[in-house]
Amino acid sequence: MSSHQPLPETAGPPVCPRHPDRISYVRCQRCGRPVCPECQRQAPVGVQCVDCVAEAARGARPTQTVLGGRVHDGRPVVTITIIALCVVSYVLQLAVPGWTSRWAFLPAAGQVEPYRFLTTAFLHSPSSIFHILFNMYALWIVGPFLENALGRARYIALYLISAVAGSVGVLLFASPVTDAWYVAAVGASGAVFGLFGAVLVVLRRLGRNAQSFLVIIGLNLVIGFVIPQIAWQAHVGGLVVGAGLGAAYAYSPTPRRREAGIVATVVAAVLVVGLAMVKYAGV
Repeated sequence: MSSHQPLPETAGPPVCPRHPDRISYVRCQRCGRPVCPECQRQAPVGVQCVDCVAEAARGARPTQTVLGGRVHDGRPVVTITIIALCVVSYVLQLAVPGWTSRWAFLPAAGQVEPYRFLTTAFLHSPSSIFHILFNMYALWIVGPFLENALGRARYIALYLISAVAGSVGVLLFASPVTDAWYVAAVGASGAVFGLFGAVLVVLRRLGRNAQSFLVIIGLNLVIGFVIPQIAWQAHVGGLVVGAGLGAAYAYSPTPRRREAGIVATVVAAVLVVGLAMVKYAGV
């Protein structure tokens, strides 16, 4: 309840505390102080002053989704930011010599320059614009839904860890005695497939139909095995980790949802990094 106290009655007419030069016979229903038209805010019964409205807003719990994500009005800023970064990076790939080779992941360079596990997810094939168009379209299909359902923090963690998992998938299936060890793999496919895996689990948790996504995932997995120069290993790595992390977020107990989300994120990150370290230790 507001800590404001009604002003003592005086001989003169009541005036607004914020605007002492304005006489007001209308009082705030919450604190009882006079409130001028500029400071009035409509309430379910009568009006309230701006101070009481602000105090009530600070004390109100943020609106949350079923899975504990904070509801944000407006555009899916995280998804839009990721798409913007990929587009900017793609332009730099076309305009700056060596940009792709500087940030792309290849197993031979990952141990010395581990940042490549993540940065490669913001690169796409410079020779085919359809590569980035498909990935960004897929991201736009599932990204805003997951961003709202899980909340921005868990959504960012899911995307980034799935991206790294895609690179780790490429690493695990590569051998230092083959050419694959020295071939770069680029694209946001690992991260996107991570979102695909997570959305399947989330939709099931919410009791909604996920059949269309199953068809899309199945087709893309088949395409990855059939068409050459597609890193199906990244698809598999991202899909498995994304589904697991999405399940942890979706099915965590409500009273411990925040703690469970943190633990699941740390465990997934440690697992992905650990697999990469084990692979490099064995070569």
